[in-house]
Amino acid sequence: MKPSKLYGLHSVQAALDYSPKKINKAWVDEQRQDKRLTQAIEDLLDLGIEPEKVDRKKLDKLAEGNHHQGIVIEVEMPVELSENDLKNAVENLTTSALFLVLDNVQDPHNLGACLRTADATGVHGVIITKDNAAGITPTVCKVASGAAETVPVYQVTNLSRTLRWLKAQGIWVMGAAGEATQTIYQTDFNLPLALVVGAEGKGMRRLTREQCDLLVKLPMLGQVESLNLSVATGVLLYEVLRQRLNK
Repeated sequence: MKPSKLYGLHSVQAALDYSPKKINKAWVDEQRQDKRLTQAIEDLLDLGIEPEKVDRKKLDKLAEGNHHQGIVIEVEMPVELSENDLKNAVENLTTSALFLVLDNVQDPHNLGACLRTADATGVHGVIITKDNAAGITPTVCKVASGAAETVPVYQVTNLSRTLRWLKAQGIWVMGAAGEATQTIYQTDFNLPLALVVGAEGKGMRRLTREQCDLLVKLPMLGQVESLNLSVATGVLLYEVLRQRLNK
């Protein structure tokens, strides 16, 4: 765990709901007394943490200029797991594998949103690249709304090698690509899966694409060429879930 600052009522409430034991300190606006902030303060007091009342300038500094809504907390942040952790997780699975692989995804908002959907759809873990990619940050945790605590995030140095290893374990690697010939609605997802989504605007890298057993796409009937990365990932994961629930 690594200590970090979280700010804003939504992210603080998520920390109170999902990881209250990891909260170390809290600071609140001495001038603000709205209902949601008062409730957060009461919840912190119930944990034995008495927030320090400070002025807005202090909160602005603690939140590094971000919108804090009158509250900042210090919390032990979840950390990325290793390739060995991933191997152990795969070897100990008791249900059909479902991993989400993000190839050099750099926007923390997209990573956070993907984690939230991964939690909702029963994904066993999210695999990210070590370089040129977003890791677990306060922004990711805020967007994930607790899912950064519940979904394992595995950070790997060589994604192509990791995908090869997953295939050797009997896991099918499917990549999302606009130029694919078949849509997600023509694809059977009732098998052990690692779903690969490429970076914003760039898609998968060549070596990643070469490891895919199959490429799939979302049907696009309008004028725009693609959806936001996290939206597309959500559509993809929910189609997998729909098929598995209907099996």
